[in-house]
Amino acid sequence: MLQYSLVTTVGRQYNDFGIIGAAALQMVAANHGISITETQAKEAILGPLRSIPAHPEVKQALQSLTDAGYKLVSFTNSSNKGVETQFKNAGLTEYFEQRLSIEDMGKFKPHADAYDWAARKMGVQPNECMLIAAHGWDIAGALWANWRGAFISRPGAQLYPLAALPELSESNLKNIADKLIALK
Repeated sequence: MLQYSLVTTVGRQYNDFGIIGAAALQMVAANHGISITETQAKEAILGPLRSIPAHPEVKQALQSLTDAGYKLVSFTNSSNKGVETQFKNAGLTEYFEQRLSIEDMGKFKPHADAYDWAARKMGVQPNECMLIAAHGWDIAGALWANWRGAFISRPGAQLYPLAALPELSESNLKNIADKLIALK
């Protein structure tokens, strides 16, 4: 999905992230001699993607950050409908003041224009933003766009070695939240 979202962005095109995921699934299936329709691929991708539960510590960590006065904004490659559905299903809607989707600007992260756009939408300078993510590519993009970064090193997640290191790196969001609250 990420590879073809980048192909789409570089080609000055835009398709919903879920549609790109369905197309990628069709390609993977074809590589294994399996034929699936676009509808089957969408159902296989969108349902599970929008039903992913939050990690166990996430709600408490988000509440702690909110209580400490941090403004929480989600910023995603998912569509507006996708992130709304995912947040409702995971019980995360109440923790965020705003949800930003690149659907509204048409370039997928990690394109620097996406981070610049998000900072403008929030009414702040890029260096006032901190991206907290478990994706090394997203942290790299944010840092290159002059954002701050905090990496959640979940199993299988790695930082991109050719990018600068984020200022925080912890195994879960609670540990990140604890460190940010201590900075207040």
